Amino acid sequence: MRDLSNLHTFRLPSQCRDFVEVTSADNLMTLEPQEPWYLLGEGSNTAFIEDFHGTVIHNALKGVQVDELPEYTRVTVAGGENWHELVSQLRSMDINGLENLALIPGSVGAAPVQNIGAYGVEVSQFIELVTAWDVEKRHWAYFTPSDCEFGYRDSVFKQTPGRWFITEVSFLMPKKWHPVTHYAPLNELPEPVTAQAIFDKVIETRRQKLPDPTVTPNAGSFFKNPVVSIEHLKVLESKLPGVVSYPVSDSSVKLAAGWLIDNLGLKSLSVGNVGVNPKQALVLVNKGQAQGAELLALAQEIQDRVYDVTGVELEPEVRLVGAQGLINL
Repeated sequence: MRDLSNLHTFRLPSQCRDFVEVTSADNLMTLEPQEPWYLLGEGSNTAFIEDFHGTVIHNALKGVQVDELPEYTRVTVAGGENWHELVSQLRSMDINGLENLALIPGSVGAAPVQNIGAYGVEVSQFIELVTAWDVEKRHWAYFTPSDCEFGYRDSVFKQTPGRWFITEVSFLMPKKWHPVTHYAPLNELPEPVTAQAIFDKVIETRRQKLPDPTVTPNAGSFFKNPVVSIEHLKVLESKLPGVVSYPVSDSSVKLAAGWLIDNLGLKSLSVGNVGVNPKQALVLVNKGQAQGAELLALAQEIQDRVYDVTGVELEPEVRLVGAQGLINL
């Protein structure tokens, strides 16, 4: 058995039956895990609710390669690299585009799985190619952006969990840079806006709102921002004046899940040693010695109470892992 409490940022007490650390592609070609198995990066979007009765396959691949093209800079990155360290490295090299995604926890290999996004930018905008090992059928596969089936916090990798071990992600960063500042507080930056100013403001804002997982264990935003129809929004506006929403299409909007939780008076809610973060209601935190059952109970209560008032079903963004694999609330 291998202790997992320090391999996921919520730091719940948990162990796994077997543990494999992948440090080279050759490791994958000899890998024949018995079901169940779970693919793990830095554990920032995973919560092990209980002991996992299977094999955890940990992505520890490292390496960054930068190639200059006429209109782009191609950046090829191993899946085990830290995401924020990559963003910081590119910023220091004056390679712009990912600055809105600074300080997002996790590994590079996890970025396309979740199609991570923040402040009006999604990682899918820059991905050229994803290289992955098919753990089930034991062969290499190469995914173009269309192959990835990217959606809001979604991808083909997320739709088939456990199948694709992402070894490498290739990004195309346009040399002609355009700032993305339509989300607050970036829209308050003085002109002319620089990539460094965006980078600094994103880090400042995230540090103000989000607890440091090395100090207060958490898994970042626990729930996705739900997408609802315009008609549903109008009903909500009559119940909850000032409800925060962002346009998605002519017929739908994205709601701020944290705003819903906060304005329904759930910011002080807790179950045992798990509570809602008082600064950002979208984050649930381990207040010390938390148990997986407490996290499930709190998440379910939030989900139920939001649905009862709004008719909106919050969906977890964090992957919840039980004894046999992923579980749903």
